[in-house]
Amino acid sequence: MERLEATALVTGGAHRVGRAIAIGLAETGCDLVLHYGSSEEQAKATATEARACGVRVTIVGADLADPDAPTRLLAAAEGLNPVQYLVNSAAVFPHDDLAGVTPEQWDHTLAVNLRAPVLLTRAFAAALPEDLEGAVVNVTDWRTERPYPDHFSYTVAKGGLDTFTRAAAEALAPRIRVNTVALGAILPPPGRDSAYLKALARQIPAGRPGGTAPVVAAVLFLLRTPFITGEILRVDGGAHLR
Repeated sequence: MERLEATALVTGGAHRVGRAIAIGLAETGCDLVLHYGSSEEQAKATATEARACGVRVTIVGADLADPDAPTRLLAAAEGLNPVQYLVNSAAVFPHDDLAGVTPEQWDHTLAVNLRAPVLLTRAFAAALPEDLEGAVVNVTDWRTERPYPDHFSYTVAKGGLDTFTRAAAEALAPRIRVNTVALGAILPPPGRDSAYLKALARQIPAGRPGGTAPVVAAVLFLLRTPFITGEILRVDGGAHLR
């Protein structure tokens, strides 16, 4: 399998799906800028595992609701080769609905889940040297097609990120490709256990949870394939069919 051997910036790379993507990139030869929000110890553990693959890793903590966060994240790449791959994985998953969401909750969710990837992609594109090509992979949710009733602001933000993927693919072509992986039953949601996930997965065609391996494979596929841009690749075990 072709090694990527570039520098990748992964947001939310300390744990869960972001951690798996970061380790997958390290295993294929990528140096990492590993972002975390509040999980510093988990970020350090992930960095240690990634460094065991023989790559360089810089960890950086930042609140993605801060509009200045993209500048901090890209500055953390100093000492590494220029960032060529950006994976926007970090997200918040609040429990809210249209009737009850507060302006503060709405603003925070949109800031982290949509504004931050947009601003970071823009900063990444501006920083990428003219003689290099780059790629962005956003992480969204297949449920933007069939919205959650009780995660309103999250679903709207992720739907906006789907649209941004297509718009940015056009705006940044041909030098930077922008794609998305839209996830289904991968890991239990925060506060839920594996039994909940297994029960959920029995309702989809695949009949089982995905785990993180298919997500990593999809991200690496999109990064490796130069003739795909503006694509939303569902990694959902066929959930969208039902």
